Amino acid sequence: MVALPASVPALRSDVATFARAAGIREPLLSSVKLAVSEAVTNAVLHAYVGARPGPVHVAAWLEDDCLLVEVSDNGAGMTPRLDSPGLGVGLPFIADTADGLDISSSPRGGTLVRMTFALQAAAQHCA
Repeated sequence: MVALPASVPALRSDVATFARAAGIREPLLSSVKLAVSEAVTNAVLHAYVGARPGPVHVAAWLEDDCLLVEVSDNGAGMTPRLDSPGLGVGLPFIADTADGLDISSSPRGGTLVRMTFALQAAAQHCA
C-alpha cells in the first residue's frame, strides 16, 4: 500500500481483522490498533520526505504466545528532522503499548518497526 494518510485506517483495520480472527480481544486489541496506527503514521509522515510517497508494508503473525506486527517502508530510514510535523510521541507510545519494540533498517532500504504483543501475562519471552 502507498504511504498516504488514507493507508493508516486501512492497514490498522487489516491488522485488527487478523487479530480478532486469532482470538485477540479488548483491551489488547485496542492497544494493537493504536500501535499500528502510530507506526504506519510514522511511515506516512517521515519515510518519503521530499519524494513521491512509496510503499508501506504491514505484516502480522502469531508466534508462540505472541502477536508480532511489522511495519516497514522503502524510504529514507530513521533520520532526525527539525521540521517534523509530528509531536515526537509516536515511538515512545508504541514502546509503552507493546511488550517489545525493535526499530532497524528495512531490507528494502527504509525503516522496519517490529512490535510484539504478549497474548498472555505469562508470555514474557515475547519482549
